[in-house]
Amino acid sequence: MPKVKPKIEKNREKRINDEIIVDAYGEGEQAMAWYNYLEENLHFPFAARCIAVRAVSPLEAGDKVDVTGMAPENECESDMFVMIRWGKRGLAVPLSQLKEVKMDKETKQALGDWHYWVKMGHEFW
Repeated sequence: MPKVKPKIEKNREKRINDEIIVDAYGEGEQAMAWYNYLEENLHFPFAARCIAVRAVSPLEAGDKVDVTGMAPENECESDMFVMIRWGKRGLAVPLSQLKEVKMDKETKQALGDWHYWVKMGHEFW
């Protein structure tokens, strides 16, 4: 059964197109535009909860984590990854796997923008 796209949010669409990916021509530029936007607008650290199991991540649905920063740029060429407290070094997990638990308004909006963009079926590859 095909997935149904969420309802279009005009204000969010305008912000994404006019402020985030406005000068991004191609997938690589879009990835870096998103990276820069998220790095500037996500205020670290913040608490989040895992909302989806992903093959690239050890997190289980419901796990609570502390997000400490963006993963290195080279890890975000095909998806946006953030660092969480995990062992001695931390771990990069997909941002789309996480939902806010406690964060400020700007962080919540940036996370919502990313979730919306992903749900609308956009990808970098």
